[in-house]
Amino acid sequence: MKSKKPYSRVERVNKQILDILSDILSKNIDLSFLGFVTFVKVDVSPDLKTANVFFSVLNPKISEKELILEFNKKRKAFKKFMGPQLQLRSIPDLRFYLDNSIEYGEKIERLIKESNFNSEKHDS
Repeated sequence: MKSKKPYSRVERVNKQILDILSDILSKNIDLSFLGFVTFVKVDVSPDLKTANVFFSVLNPKISEKELILEFNKKRKAFKKFMGPQLQLRSIPDLRFYLDNSIEYGEKIERLIKESNFNSEKHDS
């Protein structure tokens, strides 16, 4: 029997976990000492046992490696606050990863601009 929901259960759980974690970050766990932290994306495994959480930090105050370590130190705290809000039999294990898509996009944009600038110089 096909579901009448617009997307799969995993996608719904991804969105729910992202919303819950963002709420926890603003109300329960203070990570402002790292910079301006936002959660970008959550990928839950099909069996709902693990969740890869991608975060972004604007104006980071420590290195990327240290950021990932700090987030992974807070895994239990996030899971504890997430438990009562998440309607699942078991709470997924969280794994935090730094999302570099913004920096990657800026790099691509800069390369395109440089390429256009160089081609304009050669055309002149």
